[in-house]
Amino acid sequence: MAPYALKIDARRRKILETLEQEGRVSVARLSEDLGATVVTIRSDLNALARDGFLERIQGGAIRKTRVQPQRPSAACVEEKKAIAAATARLIRDGDTLFINSGSTTHQLALALKERRNLQIVTNSVPVAAELNSIAGFRVILLGGTLDPQYLYTSGGDAQEQLEKYQADYAILSLDGVSLAAGITTHHADEAIIDRLMVERAAHTWILADHTKMGRAGFSLVCPLRQVHTVITDSACAEAAAQTIREAQVRVITA
Repeated sequence: MAPYALKIDARRRKILETLEQEGRVSVARLSEDLGATVVTIRSDLNALARDGFLERIQGGAIRKTRVQPQRPSAACVEEKKAIAAATARLIRDGDTLFINSGSTTHQLALALKERRNLQIVTNSVPVAAELNSIAGFRVILLGGTLDPQYLYTSGGDAQEQLEKYQADYAILSLDGVSLAAGITTHHADEAIIDRLMVERAAHTWILADHTKMGRAGFSLVCPLRQVHTVITDSACAEAAAQTIREAQVRVITA
């Protein structure tokens, strides 16, 4: 039995790490290794299965079958384009940007092509590929472990490299914006990169279409109080937007 019980995020990260290494995990072994009850481990596995991280089997779970690299999400495409265009209008020529991965930040990369002399640090292969050919742009793609499905880098190498830089803005596409849960993502490994971007930027902007408002993902990136601006679309409920404003965060509706 482990000497102490891990917190929920740390425990689920350990489950995913074990699964990645071994391909299969059992409830009984995880319970013993992580110092958690069988009921807790079953709950963890069910939650991770719902979020698409693994496949449940009798008595445990197996690694989720890999799929082809992600294409930009078909959901809310027009809303994401509007958010990207509104964000690009706020950026000034010469700014330095941290940009993470996501379908909305990919749309932002397309919208940024009208700007001049930007410096961009990103862990997103699609974002880097879109912006690298623009004359006058300096694009730094963080090294590290490449996620084969979502095409972002993470891990110790990416973290160490990111710690060398500072930016005017951290511009992040996330999975949940909530007063109670904060800014969250489904990807535990990228959450660490996102968190560093927030810490090393003068301002943090969150790009979130209306389906992300009020939701909570698996891993915390930062509390809402660390965010300066949330940029969403016109379908966002006014009540949801007002809740964010009450936390002293600017909300821009595209």
